[in-house]
Amino acid sequence: MYPSIITEIDDGVGILTLNRDDRHNVLDRTMAIEMTSGLKTLKEDPAVRVIIVSSTGRSFCAGIDPAWVRETIHGTAESNLQDNRALARLLATLSDTDKPTIARVQGPASGIGVGLIAACDIAFATYDASFALNEARHGLLSVAGPYLAAAMGARLCRYYMLTTERFSGVDAYRIGLIHEMVPGEDQLDEAIGETVEALLKNGAGAMGACKRLLRAIGSRPIDEALMEQAARHATEAQTGEEGRQGMLALVEKRRPEWNRT
Repeated sequence: MYPSIITEIDDGVGILTLNRDDRHNVLDRTMAIEMTSGLKTLKEDPAVRVIIVSSTGRSFCAGIDPAWVRETIHGTAESNLQDNRALARLLATLSDTDKPTIARVQGPASGIGVGLIAACDIAFATYDASFALNEARHGLLSVAGPYLAAAMGARLCRYYMLTTERFSGVDAYRIGLIHEMVPGEDQLDEAIGETVEALLKNGAGAMGACKRLLRAIGSRPIDEALMEQAARHATEAQTGEEGRQGMLALVEKRRPEWNRT
């Protein structure tokens, strides 16, 4: 369906795979649009409960395609703005879905590739994965800044964005960009499979409500207004059909309807 990506659905899991391994999965305009469209399709499909972002080849995503960069040199400010908006929409589509998202990182990631990882809820990587926020080296600024700051913390984000230093998977794990590291791709799939199994046992509505709440509160101070908002979100989940089913299953000491595994 798409020249640059592969989308598939397997037993409740939607998988979007970057498929330009001959180019280290660099993003161009077409790929950014295809990924946004593919993510929207998986987001809206009721059969999909978890979304995985993966890639083929040796690299997860080596950033923006140099050919696209060369094209933008001669573009107008308006055309460049439209391109950056396309990248921003891609990250927002990935981040704002109510379904849990997992990044499967099997190799190096740079620039917007690190942004894709940061925009996911959960990230797993192999030991040989490495990361670089290298836009400033080329006089550029990443649209992924808000997601990177949320994932890594503002101060560490400043360090890596300003120095453009490549950092290891160990460092990525230490700063919270990656949640688990494994030796190779077989172990990567095993670890992701275990997490997917755990996610599929949860109420889809509850997980969506959790993500919406966390997006709403952001880094706001904990005050009366924020506590009231959290209470209202919790009440909506509790009084909804899924919440009632879950509570009934709890008191009856059985699994809820959505968790029959």
